[in-house]
Amino acid sequence: MEWGLLAAVALIWGSSFVFMAIGLDAFRPGVVTLARVALGALTLAMIPKARVRIDSEDRLRVLGLGIIWIGIPLTIFPIAQQWIDSSVAGMLNGAVPITAAAWATLLLGRLPGWRQLVGIGIGFVGVVAISAPEVVDSSATALGTMLVVGAVVLYGLSTNVVVPLQQKYGSLPVLFNAQLAALVIVVPFGLIQIPGSTWAWPSALAMIPLGALGTGLAFVLMATLVGRVGGPRGSIAIYFVPVVAIVLGVVVRGDALQPVALVGTALVLAGAWIASRRDA
Repeated sequence: MEWGLLAAVALIWGSSFVFMAIGLDAFRPGVVTLARVALGALTLAMIPKARVRIDSEDRLRVLGLGIIWIGIPLTIFPIAQQWIDSSVAGMLNGAVPITAAAWATLLLGRLPGWRQLVGIGIGFVGVVAISAPEVVDSSATALGTMLVVGAVVLYGLSTNVVVPLQQKYGSLPVLFNAQLAALVIVVPFGLIQIPGSTWAWPSALAMIPLGALGTGLAFVLMATLVGRVGGPRGSIAIYFVPVVAIVLGVVVRGDALQPVALVGTALVLAGAWIASRRDA
């Protein structure tokens, strides 16, 4: 079950970089974020189980989750991808398990098990190996990189914060209410940037899977995964995101696949397998 959730999250979020890039061909970053969050919330609203009421004592935590996991990061990524290549964003996104483990250490006051630490280390080396050939010729800037790093830190915190909420209410109600909270941030930013956008059918159609799958379904699956196995172990799914992004680049855009990327893929798979195992 956990491996199925992991694979689904990786496939959906790995393809999101491509859909986001297509959206940015015509739409400003704020419009892309508004479209994906609105479509994600609309998708979940059609599921009756998502409309379960959140207790008053947990509403503030769900509101905060919507801001740090959805509102701010999903606003940051389209802005950053104006200045950095998608491969750079994918590589940095692969550091989520590192930040998740760091936050778990701070929040729980103890280190992850040794298998998780070894797996995280191996997986991160694999992510770097996959992305390094692309980074060499990229147009990455310090600002774009810093923005993505900030989003990755928030992702790591979120994978820990969502665990008790998911275990109490299930993924659907938590994510639906979190996405409604995120709309408070993204709506004003998106509306302001509509005049600077143009209309193009490819960009508009790309928003459908980016919103319904990348923002609706994938966040629910990720919340389910970390609710079952914990934040540090569940965030291992992020290691597969760069792998999917590079494969799609080869298939869809004809990008050349570097031999070192194949080595990196093997390291990612090995690291994910090791980190997913419980310590004895």
